[in-house]
Amino acid sequence: MKFFIDSADIEAIMEFTKSGMVDGVTTNPSIIAKSGRDFKDVIKEICSITSGPVSAEVTATNAEGMIEEGLVLSKIAKNVAIKVPLTWAGLEACKVLSDKEIMINVTLCFSAPQALLAAKAGATFISPFIGRLDDIGEDGMDLIRDIKTIYDNYPKLKTEILAASVRNIEHVKKAALYGADIATLPPQVVSELANHPLTDKGLKAFLDDWNNSGQKIL
Repeated sequence: MKFFIDSADIEAIMEFTKSGMVDGVTTNPSIIAKSGRDFKDVIKEICSITSGPVSAEVTATNAEGMIEEGLVLSKIAKNVAIKVPLTWAGLEACKVLSDKEIMINVTLCFSAPQALLAAKAGATFISPFIGRLDDIGEDGMDLIRDIKTIYDNYPKLKTEILAASVRNIEHVKKAALYGADIATLPPQVVSELANHPLTDKGLKAFLDDWNNSGQKIL
């Protein structure tokens, strides 16, 4: 499974890149607005840090506007993926932009039929929102499983499943078990993946034994 960082925090992206845990980055207007920086400048800087896809979301709501914005954003760097919403306008924009060999991330997916439409429109990535489905009493992981089953039924569909709105480690584990290609994770969730109390306990025991031995490696 590939990990995308869902953030515009340059320091966090750089830190996780050092450990090889960043395969790409997802952003949205809300995330970048919180940074207080120019939208295109942030995208450009992120693209200079990682060679993986960097999602930049359009803000237009009609197809013509999305296409126009998408063409502008795609010129920032070769690894920009244009993020469009799963509406009919977004699907139309997806088709036009994907035909120009521009990566497209279709976002705000909440049903398997929506995911099928996105794949048929040529989406590079489909972003089902797991956490938001959990918020309304549904099991977001059921959607990952259903999309995976449908896509596997039709090998000509090349769209990758990008599990989004990931809130915790359990989401990551189940997304991997159900075959999601990618999970986009807030920095804090990435950090938590390496944590386990028994790891800390075991490391302390090893170090205590080593220190008591009086030996040194260097």
